[in-house]
Amino acid sequence: MSEIVRKEYSTHDGAWVIERDGATLAELYYKSAPGRIVLELTTVSDALRGSGAGKRLIEAAAQWARAANVTVIPMCPYAKSVFKKNPELRDVL
Repeated sequence: MSEIVRKEYSTHDGAWVIERDGATLAELYYKSAPGRIVLELTTVSDALRGSGAGKRLIEAAAQWARAANVTVIPMCPYAKSVFKKNPELRDVL
């Protein structure tokens, strides 16, 4: 069983996704604007519930934001809770 976390995007929106054996099992959707991204919605399939998949997506977004030097605005309630519980991620807010 191989798992891949990757970023999909178009000009102003996209998602970080987790794929396992070719199936998309979790997504973190975002919209972008100059200098920032807005995290809008996190979805995780039942197959990954409780595995930390949602947090891995938030961490991937934070890592990307650091590298791209952009600010993250978490509008998704789940994303807000991850940032609240994990101070090491807040540098991108």
